[in-house]
Formats: sequence, C-alpha cells, structure tokens
Amino acid sequence: MLEIYAPAFAGGREATAWPQAWFEPAPKASEVGLTSFTQSPVLDGKGLPPVAERLPDDPVVVTPLGEPGVYGGIARITTNEWLTFPNVESPLTISADMRTFMPNLAESWTVSPDGKVITLKLRKGLKWSDGSPLTSDDFLFVFNDLWMNEEFTPVPPREHLGARAVKIDDLTFSYVFSEPYPLFVNRLAHYGNFLIDSKQYYKQFHPSYVDREELSERIADMGYISWMAYVEASRRGSIAESANAPTLDAHRMVKRTVSTIYYERNPYYFKVDPLGQQLPYIDGVISEEVESKEVITTMAATGQLDFSAFELRTQDIPLLKLGEKTGAIKVHVWRRLHSSDIVIQFNFNTQDEALGELYWDVRFRRALSIALNRDEMNQLIYFGRGTPRQVTAHPTSRFHVDEHATAWTQHDPDEARRLLDELGLRDVTGDGLREYPDGSQLTITVEYIDWETPKGINMELVESYWRAIGIDLRQKLTDSNIQTARAGANQMQMTVWHADIVTDVLLPLNPYWWVPVASGWHNTMWNDWVRWYRTEGRLGMEPPPVMRQLQDWNDQMRFTMDEDERTRIGKQILKSNAENLWTLGAVGLAPHPMVVSSRLRGVPHDGIWGWDNRWTLSYHPSTWYFEGGRTH
Repeated sequence: MLEIYAPAFAGGREATAWPQAWFEPAPKASEVGLTSFTQSPVLDGKGLPPVAERLPDDPVVVTPLGEPGVYGGIARITTNEWLTFPNVESPLTISADMRTFMPNLAESWTVSPDGKVITLKLRKGLKWSDGSPLTSDDFLFVFNDLWMNEEFTPVPPREHLGARAVKIDDLTFSYVFSEPYPLFVNRLAHYGNFLIDSKQYYKQFHPSYVDREELSERIADMGYISWMAYVEASRRGSIAESANAPTLDAHRMVKRTVSTIYYERNPYYFKVDPLGQQLPYIDGVISEEVESKEVITTMAATGQLDFSAFELRTQDIPLLKLGEKTGAIKVHVWRRLHSSDIVIQFNFNTQDEALGELYWDVRFRRALSIALNRDEMNQLIYFGRGTPRQVTAHPTSRFHVDEHATAWTQHDPDEARRLLDELGLRDVTGDGLREYPDGSQLTITVEYIDWETPKGINMELVESYWRAIGIDLRQKLTDSNIQTARAGANQMQMTVWHADIVTDVLLPLNPYWWVPVASGWHNTMWNDWVRWYRTEGRLGMEPPPVMRQLQDWNDQMRFTMDEDERTRIGKQILKSNAENLWTLGAVGLAPHPMVVSSRLRGVPHDGIWGWDNRWTLSYHPSTWYFEGGRTH
C-alpha cells in the first residue's frame, strides 16, 4: 500500500489517518454481521417499503472517517460542487491510493485472457431511486443505444468501433470489443456513472422504442431540437426534466429552477454504515448557481456555504483562513493531483509555418523551459508549498520517475539566451524582443480559460520570464465556447490547461499530454496528427516518425495484458517527454483550499483533489454529516 495516509478530523475528535477500509473493497453486511438496518427519520411516514426491503439483498458497508454520523441537515453548495460533493456511483470504484479498482454496483468483474471481453456481475437487489430494479438492460441501453448509436454518438471512440454490450442474465453482462481493451476497467471505475441510465425511463425518448414521428412531436413540444439533445441534457442534470430521471446516487434531484437545484436523499441508496444506518447521513442539498469566482469565495469565507472547493484558488487561502476566526467555517488544505497547474501547449500543427518550424526545434522548447523561474513561481503563487516540475506522472503512479519531473526545470536564462541565439533569433529592432532570422516579427499569442487552477497569475510570470530572454508572448483570455471553436478550427498558436490525467486511473487509458491520440478544446497541440491516428489515415496529416512511434507505444500500452509491460511502455512515453518537452510544466502538486462548515464532520483535513479520483469519491461524501443533525 502507498504511504499517503493523512491526518484528518471527524466525529468530534482527531483521527490520525484515513481509514484502512478506504484502501480495500467495502464489505457486505453479512460479512460484518449486520442483520438489521435503520433509516433517516425524514423518511418516516412517506409510505415507503421498510428500509430492509429498499436496500439490496446484502448492502454495502462503508466505513466513515472517525465515528459513525447522525442523520439530518440540508447542505448548501454551489452548482459547480455537485460532482465533487456527493457520491457518484459507478460499476467499480477507486481506492484512496488512486491505483486500485474495487467493486461497487458490480460485485465482481473479469477480463478475458485476450482482453476483448469484460464481464460484470451486479449486486443482487440494487434499485433505482424510484424503486425499480437495476439490471443488465440499463447498461446495455447506454452502451448499445446511446454510445454506439450513430445519431447520439456520430464519431465513437476508436476503441469502441465494432463493440457491443451483451446480456447474459438480469445481473450479468459483458462488454465485447473487436480489439483488446483491458483498460476499459479504468473507465468503468472512473467514468462509469455515464455508462448507466434507467432504460425504463429513457426508452420513452429513444427512436428504437418509440415511433419516430411521435417522438419528434413530443420532443418538439418539450422545446428541444432533437431526442439526442433532450437525452443528453437530462442525463447531465442540466434541465428541470432531469428531476424525473431515476438515479443511483446518494441524493436525487427533485426540483430545478433557473438559479437553484434541490436534492433529497435517495430512499433506495444501497450503502449503510457499520451500525446499519442507511446512508447518506445528510438529508438534502441545495445547490445554487453562482458564476462569479469572487462571489463564491466570499460566500465560502463568510459561512454561507457548507462545502466549497471547486472554484477556490490557492491564493484565496489567507482570506479564507481569516474567515475561520468567526467560528463558522474550517479551512482544510488538500493537495491538487495536477502534475502542473499549467500545461503550456505548443500547437505543432499551427497554420503559421514559421512558428510551427520554431516549435518543432527542441532547442526552442528547452530555452523556454529553463527561462522559467519555477522556484520563484512556487514562492509567489503557492507560498512555497507546491512542487516545481514538468508535466509527468503523479508521484503515486507506477509510471512516475523522478528525473522526468525535474528535466529542464533549472532556471538558467543565460543558457536560454544562448539557445535562442543559436537558432538565429536576434533583436533586430533594438526593442529587447527577438525577431526571426529573416527579420520578421516573432510574436506568440497564448489563448486560455482561467479556470480551476491559477492560470492567469502563472502566465503573467511566464510572460515576464520569456520577455526577459526576448520572446514576445501575448495573452488572450477567452471562454469555453470561443476556445472550443478556435481549437477545433486549429486557430490557436498556444494554449494552457492543467495537468490532470496523470495517475494510474487515467494515464494509461489516455496519455493525453504526451502522445497525439486525443485532442479537444483544452488540448490543441496536434489536432491534425490526432485526426490521422483516429481515422487510420483518412483525415488529418501523417505525423513525423517520432510521433508515430509514440502512437505505436500508446497502442501497445493499451492492448497488453502484462502490467509490467504496460508500466515499461508508459515510462518510455514519459521519458520521451522529458527529453523533448512536448509540453511545459511549471509548479504542481499545489495546495488547494477546502472550506467546510464548522459543524460538518467526516471530511478529511488532507486529501488529494482532482479529476482523476473524482475529487472526493474515495473519501465517501455519503458519510459526511452535520454535528447534531444540523437543520436549516
């Protein structure tokens, strides 16, 4: 087991470590001798079946941090927290070590020797929030009728071509792929909640189950342009009608207005605590739409939110700590899992041929890297509590190599200037900024969204360091719609995102930052090479040999059934980045503030925050509770 335990506070007393149970499969009630179960008093008198009948045949027992909690309370959050605050239920789940996958909705799974068939067996007696049974059909519906439907998914992932989901019985089914795909298990653990929907509910909006003309009229009457648009919006919880769809999560949406979403406890939730109390402890959630980061920070600091983290920034920590003096909040400082808070991305397929040629010269990339004063960035932005490093694997990952994180991170502006001189980049006009060898202007525009990690303040420093060696960098803040459009049209010279997808959960599934196998609005390094790869040469542009080699290694890493071989190949890919600097990092593993109500218990003082581990998933938010069963 990895030594990443952390001190925490729960149950009105200090706990010294995350529970050992968070690293192991949760036991069944029968395995710990639980035979009777209780429910929240808020469910009394609701006309529901007894709690034992609403639970599965053998409920899952979750160990909270510290002592078991008490029922009650309505948690106040903002809408951006919804994926980070509650439990998100998938077929499998992720251990606190960010390496190991464990049973969840599925009690077991197998991967065939050739890696082409993944078979799952569901727990007996699982139910949706409306009391209907969870069956294999719910998984087959999403995979076959949505993911593999040409209308709903016009361009399926390459690895899904020819794939299908096959029912064995009501509780057992298989995903069958045309090529080995053992890493689909990672997707079942991380992204698996998007693989499940109630067929009983959603089939009324699908042309395979409803007359198409009748369906089109129904969808039009509801105000949507297509059945696909409605289903996608409903599945994501972004419309009022989402409240009609059953869920497996700890809380279910019951109402959505323009600015607020209301959730109540799911009376059929399948997990209990060691005392047999059906989870979650918290009875409801009110989620308010707040767009301004500054307003969210103020609300968190003044105790108007019971949990806030997603939109908070490292530089907010001093202000938030001042808020602790009121006694209304506590500020826990977790650590972001991001290998670097900024990923500086060169568009190697840029339409500017001169700039593209410059980007492709490793001397230029190395010069820009060693021009960065990462130690100073760490002190100014992160209070010295981050780690200067390149974009590589997280320290918990089997793919991590220390040298890959430190490659070309020394601050050496004189050597950077020498490399630029060697490239023929000189200051012809005398303004302190370099021109191309032919005397034409050299200007780089970086476009990005200042979101999740402190990109703006980082890039202000990057701009100053690069100008000090004569590189004219211009910044352009944008929004997601413009970024998406310009990224898709290959119009950006450079962009910035943050380096998640760096743990064993996601890195082998998609080595996003180091191999041209995927692109998107936050990765624009090599769109043409990605299109060539994903269409097997029909579109895009064939990559140069070094990139083709990386793509081949990616395929080998994805197909192999040998974990040691997968680790070897992954390290090989990351070594290529350390040598070639396909991307540049600055400071990572940075402190991240978590603001919680002073009466909210069960939240670790220390944790690891990011997309790879679904933020709070491994810390079991269904076991968080208000001291005294707080009410609002």
